[in-house]
Amino acid sequence: MQKLKNFLSSRALVALCLLSLSFGAQALEKTNRLGLGVSNELKNDIPALSFKIQKSKSFAYGGLIGFSSSQNDGGLGVGIKLYRNIFDEPQLNFYLAGMGALISTKEDAKTYSGFQFDLSLGSEFHFTGLNSLGFSFEFGVSANKKKDFVFETIGSHFLVVGIHFYL
Repeated sequence: MQKLKNFLSSRALVALCLLSLSFGAQALEKTNRLGLGVSNELKNDIPALSFKIQKSKSFAYGGLIGFSSSQNDGGLGVGIKLYRNIFDEPQLNFYLAGMGALISTKEDAKTYSGFQFDLSLGSEFHFTGLNSLGFSFEFGVSANKKKDFVFETIGSHFLVVGIHFYL
């Protein structure tokens, strides 16, 4: 039985490799395309709507806004983000990013306002056949203040950093 499992798994691996080699390897052209999506990067834990515009092959900018009117744990976050592409591959690019945001949050019937500054390295990737969807992940450092000033490392997968649909 174990030999049959090994045989089938090796055949599946070979089939997957052959299938992946059949796709063309062309870099995506996103210059002047608008990406709309979601992000959960704000330190007040409020999901945000985000946008990203690729102005050239090496530079992009974006923004995000999130709010909640909840009396217990609501708040607001508004930020801008700058991207500098440092390496391109087909279906994938690596970038350096900086984000600045103003954040507020409600905790225990008190409102706290502050800021967030992030510096990160990240990547945005696209699946072949889904070139209009971009999935991002990042890691780096953050300096932020809600109640207290905090300097911390960050590491975020694509469900946190963002998913953008490019028009």
